Amino acid sequence: MPWTDPSRVAHAPRFVPLLNPLMRRLMGTGLPFGPNVLLTVRGRTSGRPRTFPVAVLETGGRRFVTSPYGQVNWVRNLRADGAATVSKGRERTEVEAVELSPEEGGAVLREAIAPYVTSRIGAKLVGLFYGLRPGASLEEYIEDVRGHPIFELCPRDLEAAMGPKH
Repeated sequence: MPWTDPSRVAHAPRFVPLLNPLMRRLMGTGLPFGPNVLLTVRGRTSGRPRTFPVAVLETGGRRFVTSPYGQVNWVRNLRADGAATVSKGRERTEVEAVELSPEEGGAVLREAIAPYVTSRIGAKLVGLFYGLRPGASLEEYIEDVRGHPIFELCPRDLEAAMGPKH
């Protein structure tokens, strides 16, 4: 069930689709790009796999993805399918994606990006992508999630959830 307003369909800035093929290629080789991973989800109309670079937010031992550009194609595809593959280099994890309510998502987003808004650059990026400022209230985060959906990524198998064996 989409918690965000479907009329808020958005498009990423023009440079994003131009850079995505390069990012997919570089990230597919294992080149690290911070918290970024490749998210592969089945297209909602074609059924073909579609791969997008996304940033993973981690907090409280849980993993989330959110769209800084609103309800773009990967969001609509993920919402329709509910499952995806997360890739980082050669590692692949099958996940179930659960869209959070604005109340849940607002609290998660606030906690996850708190470390970034303390720096000048981080605060500018958060402001640019989400329109949030340092010291924003929980209500502002909740309202922001209405336009920027957030999904929890839950590993589909226990071994993936627990990590590699030592």
